Amino acid sequence: MKIATFNVNGITSRLPRLLEWLEEVSPDIACLQELKTSDATFPQLAIQGAGYGAIWHGQKGFNGVAILAKGADPQERRRGLPNDPDDTHSRYLEASVNGLIVGSIYLPNGNPQPGPKFDYKLAWFQRLIDHAAQLYDCGDEVVLVGDYNVVPTDNVHDIYSPRSYLADALLQPETRAAWRQLLEQGWTDAIHTLHPDAAMYTYWDYFRNRWPRDAGLRIDHLLLNAKAATRLKEAGVDKAMRGREKPSDHAPAWILLA
Repeated sequence: MKIATFNVNGITSRLPRLLEWLEEVSPDIACLQELKTSDATFPQLAIQGAGYGAIWHGQKGFNGVAILAKGADPQERRRGLPNDPDDTHSRYLEASVNGLIVGSIYLPNGNPQPGPKFDYKLAWFQRLIDHAAQLYDCGDEVVLVGDYNVVPTDNVHDIYSPRSYLADALLQPETRAAWRQLLEQGWTDAIHTLHPDAAMYTYWDYFRNRWPRDAGLRIDHLLLNAKAATRLKEAGVDKAMRGREKPSDHAPAWILLA
């Protein structure tokens, strides 16, 4: 079973790339982030035409997450994280699919920092940590994937060079501390686990020629609880998608479960 995560950076403008990728790669489950479209304008018919059932949590012009399943309809469990009923951002969606619990995550960017956006990032992250703790030991296989907006370390395996990002919210000590707190629950970082010595970037900024220079970051992550991790066989990044016409600034990342 192949499970993928893909920040599409606007599903309307990137729909040709998304459909192209679904046809070529045919993931069993695909979690999308940064839809930037409302619930009413989500391209359900095009997704269905590609052979996928879908649920989505949209927001006009910003954010937005979706879960797609090949030949099946994801069964929604939750939209939005608990403990903040006034949060209007569409950043979390959870479903049961093919015997798994799957969460699609678009964690706040947090820039500029310090400031209210960074405070919101950390508060949202803590709510995710609290919810993830409940999921980890729920008795089912759980996979939490998405754009976490966290560069885990300054190592070249996670970022081409931290020098240009020293003030960025993705690299701040508080952000990384929250990431470690999440992993300490027992979650397996699939790509790092299977490729500990490789630069498996998932994001390349549109500016400063970063894609041709392979000046990337690893910020899209796939986390598995202990029960799901026993089935982990492969993990990778569909890097070539970033080099196509009018691409997202992210490439899809994926895992293969036995």
